Amino acid sequence: MASTMIAAAASSSMVATAIRTTRFSALPCLPPRSSSRSFPIKHVSLSESHRFAPLQIRASSSEESSVDANEVFTDLKEKWDAVENKSTVILYGGGAIVFVWLSSIVIGAINSVPLLPKIMELVGLGYTGWFVYRYLLFKSSRKELASDIEVLKKKIAGTE
Repeated sequence: MASTMIAAAASSSMVATAIRTTRFSALPCLPPRSSSRSFPIKHVSLSESHRFAPLQIRASSSEESSVDANEVFTDLKEKWDAVENKSTVILYGGGAIVFVWLSSIVIGAINSVPLLPKIMELVGLGYTGWFVYRYLLFKSSRKELASDIEVLKKKIAGTE
């Protein structure tokens, strides 16, 4: 009886070891810590610092590149005063804010459905592939796309 229990315990420990080794075999092994410091100090040689010399950025106090807040506000005020129908602008702006808010709610609801985001990604990839094949792959179709864009620009500008 005791030998049966020992054999059962040995086999269960071997199964646990097998499960443990197969379970964690896909994870990478971490290197051991070399010292008590959590972030080692890296010494940069002089040749390394000169290699990145063109990428160095310095702050300047040049008056040409600075943006004056008062200038921005006066420019915005001038543009707002030039608008004739302010109520329409406010209405469109409020509508745009409500539209963005509602669309974020709809996108959040779509993302909470388990498979729907992946299906939407596949639909987007399929449409992108079709668009590339239809309009961008061949020279004649690129010319057709450019002419369609020009016609659309004229319709929007009202020159057609």
